Amino acid sequence: MTPQRILLDQMLDEGVAVALRERGHDVVRVTDVGMATAGDDEILARAIVDHRVLVTLDEHFGDWVVLPLRSHAGVVRVKATPTTTTAVLALLVPLLDAHAPADFENCLVIVRRTGTRWVHTTTRGENG
Repeated sequence: MTPQRILLDQMLDEGVAVALRERGHDVVRVTDVGMATAGDDEILARAIVDHRVLVTLDEHFGDWVVLPLRSHAGVVRVKATPTTTTAVLALLVPLLDAHAPADFENCLVIVRRTGTRWVHTTTRGENG
């Protein structure tokens, strides 16, 4: 497992952050950096500037009309039911363990119990 730099969206609780930190990941929650009420575009911009993989439950990150994705460290959309810490970690931890940070670059990754979908959102190396 290669440690990841992660930004957790506001709907993911401290339990997710703690568990990922215990696994060696560098995790920041948007609520911890004064962005608890920030819009999706602001959160994505922060992830890009900080070069962090954004982890979210928010479906808007897959809608290019609402929020176009440019060059970024990666966006992981977790589709867990229910959206408990345990359910989120059951999907997220194996995904992070199996991939290096570079695997996520310029990808939207949708992870659910039935499988994982990788969508390349830009050409690697493209400037945003």
